[in-house]
Amino acid sequence: MSQTVSIWLVVVAALVLANLPFVANQRLLGLIPLAASKSLWVRLAELVVMYFLVGLLGLALEQRAGQIAPQRWEFYAITAALFITLAFPGFVYRYLLKHRS
Repeated sequence: MSQTVSIWLVVVAALVLANLPFVANQRLLGLIPLAASKSLWVRLAELVVMYFLVGLLGLALEQRAGQIAPQRWEFYAITAALFITLAFPGFVYRYLLKHRS
């Protein structure tokens, strides 16, 4: 797999997984059915889990390509902000758009 394909794979995975807590049905992490409706706090906790899953994917692809570059706190702050930005369409769909019953 080329480096360009790896980069696009991480970007697409981040876009999909960032929106999954907001657009998915009432399932925990999109897999486990819940009896009650998910609150915003559960969705935000899922968002954190999805951030780490995308991070693990990126780490695995970077390891496969060669040496892993050391990262400092700035890297994690920027990637977290980007991940939250990618989650914005799902948040708007869930909480700001009116849904017909």
